[in-house]
Amino acid sequence: MPEPIAPSVAVAFHSGYGHTAVLAEAVRRGAVGTGAGVPFVAVDTITDEQWRQLDDADAIIFGSPTYMGSATAAFHAFAEATSRRFVEGRWADKLAAGFTNSASKNGDKFSTLAFFVTFAAQHRMLWVSLGLAPGWNSTTGSENDLNRLGLWTGAGAQTPLDGGIDTVHTADIATAEHLGSRVARQAALLVAGRRAAYVTT
Repeated sequence: MPEPIAPSVAVAFHSGYGHTAVLAEAVRRGAVGTGAGVPFVAVDTITDEQWRQLDDADAIIFGSPTYMGSATAAFHAFAEATSRRFVEGRWADKLAAGFTNSASKNGDKFSTLAFFVTFAAQHRMLWVSLGLAPGWNSTTGSENDLNRLGLWTGAGAQTPLDGGIDTVHTADIATAEHLGSRVARQAALLVAGRRAAYVTT
């Protein structure tokens, strides 16, 4: 029986003031906890080696704060820099997922996640949702529930406009960690399935 292969699950993110970096670390922690290798890529300082790591990854989890209803300018610059990869289809059939943060409870976070979905679709990637029911939506719920902001597409967080990185909510951190773990598990299944299909054909 062949040895299991740990997938590579890259986290490609931009963080304006450090809050989104806290979430990125949680996503990485969740993926590492399943045994995945996790290249960690700050897209505003991306190197040639990190571009290669993204090209080689089985999954890429995108992250950005939500500024003015979308991802940051730095993340958009990164997205535009992938145009050759788009043309060549280098990321086709990789898994993709996303996370974001804003100061308001809603904050138009879905707009950023929708941008990530479209970006991934243009690269012919396969989107992985958060996979959690909404939390904190009943009289018995709590702001400490996973997915307390009730997103489906990806992980979301809310931190006060004037708060430091220590104000990132523990439930949002746990939700981001869940996302990393979920994507890594799905990536492991993808890698195993492709290997099995290769072996049997």
